[in-house]
Amino acid sequence: MTVGAGPGAMRCDVAIVTGELEPSPSGGRALLTQLNRDVMDDLFGASLLGIQIARQRLHGWKAVKCAFNGHVDGLNNDIIAATVATLGQAGVRKVLIDGSNFGVLADAIKRNLPGVEVTTFFHNCEARFFLGVFRQQPGIRASGVLLANYIAERLAVHGSDKRICLNARDSELLLRVYGRGATHLSAMAMRDRFPAPGTIPTQVPPAPYVLFVGGAFYANIQGIRWYADHVAAQVSMPTYVVGNGFERWREELEQRSGNLRVVGAAPDLAPWYLGASAVVAPIFDGSGMKTKVAEALMFGKRVVGTPEAFAGYENFVGSIGESCTTATDFVTALGKIAATADQEVDPVLRRVYESNYSFEAAKTRLAAILGQ
Repeated sequence: MTVGAGPGAMRCDVAIVTGELEPSPSGGRALLTQLNRDVMDDLFGASLLGIQIARQRLHGWKAVKCAFNGHVDGLNNDIIAATVATLGQAGVRKVLIDGSNFGVLADAIKRNLPGVEVTTFFHNCEARFFLGVFRQQPGIRASGVLLANYIAERLAVHGSDKRICLNARDSELLLRVYGRGATHLSAMAMRDRFPAPGTIPTQVPPAPYVLFVGGAFYANIQGIRWYADHVAAQVSMPTYVVGNGFERWREELEQRSGNLRVVGAAPDLAPWYLGASAVVAPIFDGSGMKTKVAEALMFGKRVVGTPEAFAGYENFVGSIGESCTTATDFVTALGKIAATADQEVDPVLRRVYESNYSFEAAKTRLAAILGQ
């Protein structure tokens, strides 16, 4: 456990508990965790106490014991006791817990420090997310992870005074599974990484092309396989797949379609987004909100995706892209885009991002939720 407070702070009114922050976060969860911490720093400054829980890799009986106790991502009895003691000693009145995976901690804080207001930020309905993982890769480990997250999330739901979900769909899932939904909604948000004027990077691939961005986890792998089999060859533009871990799937995916090329990890996504005519999101399973959609809007690019990809973005689907349910829908939508081969940054999409999915938008929402 790592504890940090504002400069010179002896007592702290507010605390945030996160997993261990990454030096260079990548992936939707890590990016949103860092953004939430940055927002809290901006809102509360020296009165904020930051606590990071380091992840631990467990095996054998220890892993089984943790699963049945709902101890996820580094939590154990000693860490929980130390965290509760630290919050009490600092005089914390409000704590934001970043992730329902720390539900056992939320429950312990509420039992031991009943005067502290506990708010949990739900990145997903984790039970639904890990059920999807289990269905794709059934086994003892996947079932243990599902059980541990179910127990943790149940405690998060019932041990939190305020529950923040990314969208109404996740709130409804919590209500069905645990009997309580969200008290507040706060959509996916991310730091603006649009290049400053005069620093726009050199275009990497030849244009025009379609872009798929995402790490190699089960829903992305499932979705891009389907796209390679049913869509890619029927689109005049090639599709590039950019994301951590996809190098391992290069041979398989490129054999499925000669019009699909796997790049894998890229140090800078900006040139890939800026050179794209469209972003595709053929996602059929999951929870939460898809980072790639907010990221595409940040770079002013239209999105062609499934209804699942647009979960949480429903109010803007008509202006930010096209929702597709069949391969024919994808081919038709991408055919219209290919006819113009437009690579321009759309200022309307940028405004949607700035108003709803930016750092400032997230800051406004959290300030209201936490009463700052």
